[in-house]
Amino acid sequence: MNITDYANKQVKTCMINDRIDKELFKKYGVKEGLRDENGQGVVTGLSTISDVSSFDYIDGKRVARDGRLLYRGIDIKDIIQGNKGKRFLYEETAYLLLFGVLPTRQELEDFKEALAESMVFPITFTRDVIMKATTEDIMTSMTKSMLTLASYDEEKNNLDPGNVLRQCIELISTFPMMAVYGYHAYNHYENDESMYIHKPDRELSISENFLRMLRPDMKYTELEAKVLDIALMLHMEHGGGNNSTFTTRVVTSSGSDTYSVIAAAMSSLKGKRHGGANLMVVNMIDDIKEHISDYKDEDEIESYLVRILDKEAFDRKGLIYGMGHAIYSLSDPRERVFKSFVEQLAKAKGRDEDMTLYNNIEKIAPKIIAEKRKIYKGVSPNVDFYSGFVYDMLGIPRELFTPLFAVARIVGWSAHRIEELITMDKIIRPAYESLVTKKEYISIENR
Repeated sequence: MNITDYANKQVKTCMINDRIDKELFKKYGVKEGLRDENGQGVVTGLSTISDVSSFDYIDGKRVARDGRLLYRGIDIKDIIQGNKGKRFLYEETAYLLLFGVLPTRQELEDFKEALAESMVFPITFTRDVIMKATTEDIMTSMTKSMLTLASYDEEKNNLDPGNVLRQCIELISTFPMMAVYGYHAYNHYENDESMYIHKPDRELSISENFLRMLRPDMKYTELEAKVLDIALMLHMEHGGGNNSTFTTRVVTSSGSDTYSVIAAAMSSLKGKRHGGANLMVVNMIDDIKEHISDYKDEDEIESYLVRILDKEAFDRKGLIYGMGHAIYSLSDPRERVFKSFVEQLAKAKGRDEDMTLYNNIEKIAPKIIAEKRKIYKGVSPNVDFYSGFVYDMLGIPRELFTPLFAVARIVGWSAHRIEELITMDKIIRPAYESLVTKKEYISIENR
């Protein structure tokens, strides 16, 4: 029997024997998805790396407020405002997350030099690894490349913090190369387009190099690089409880090597429920554009958004993508600080009409979601509502949207891996309530 036919036939048995009644989760007090009935995550660890919060306790009551994201105790808004647009922030913020303090000028220069020295692959690696078995799934391409890099590292299993930090810095430096080269290889072999493999410039920032390597002419504007830099900085870290970061800590706790740990995190991030939010937003916006005629007509926009919520339009999932967040209620601080940069780029790119549409959806969607879903904690746009729009304006292909998320989040994963290694000495092993009951063995003749 053909293996596909066999699997399709046998899956019916799995559907019968692997399905657990949702009521049993309540009966046994099990927090499905490690969340309580209010959607709050169950506390599973301690961390000093970041803090994500959206409420205060006043007189013993939980009161919603604007969301707040702290990197090592420092508000992301203060990092951006304090910089005053003078420097690229990816490298400076990476230092903060990895080492727990803001760098001095000399410390920042030394760190940037270490990153620059690490922007290199082994000889023929691009040809022999990245250009083989190409796929439009660039996350898979990156994971393959990263796991192959492990075979070039004679100290891959050395878990001393210094060695792990060295590995993390090298991966932070080469992630943009894995992403862009993986895309160009796919675009050449699968789409029959020209191949461009530009080496990174060690004098440039991560965001500048990403655009330089991606574009055939290697050209970009300062505004483009600065907006991408802010996007990467805002996606760098978001607490230990998100799926890929928790995966990082779980696999780290087992004693596995850095390459395997980050590969596991990549496998988590590529899941549609985690890293693909901005791609779903731009796909939804494309659909909205096809079904409305006036981006300024709020009534027309609201009417179509209601259809999306009622599962009558777009993907019929009943979701307005980019709206709402598991933690934030009144506002996502990342979206708040990002929007002004989005508006600057939209103006420079002549995308004012699109910006109007986004603004109107941001205005209308929270109201109708709250009404139809009876959500009283508040609904607000999250950072991914705008990040896909920014990537589109930068000419970044959609195949690279989630990989670009990984280029940012590798920093947070690295910080959590190091903290787990230094602080924790037990393997993460949560308990599951078994629903198994003893059954008698039946001989094969009597089944």
